[in-house]
Amino acid sequence: MTKLLERAIEKTRGLPDLEQNTIATLILEEIEDEVRWEKAFARSQDALVNLAQEAMAEDRAGKTKELYLETL
Repeated sequence: MTKLLERAIEKTRGLPDLEQNTIATLILEEIEDEVRWEKAFARSQDALVNLAQEAMAEDRAGKTKELYLETL
């Protein structure tokens, strides 16, 4: 466990139970969201590779146009 997380947990010990539970719920939800994101990202890798290959093939075939972006 990192020092920062240890500090955060130590500070929550002095809070009322309701606030501790609220913070614990937020942490657990964040972890669950991260796990879902990682799984979704891992499943999308094949699709991303295919899209990139299609885009490169279209570019090689001259089917793309250069995009000019104005700088601010």
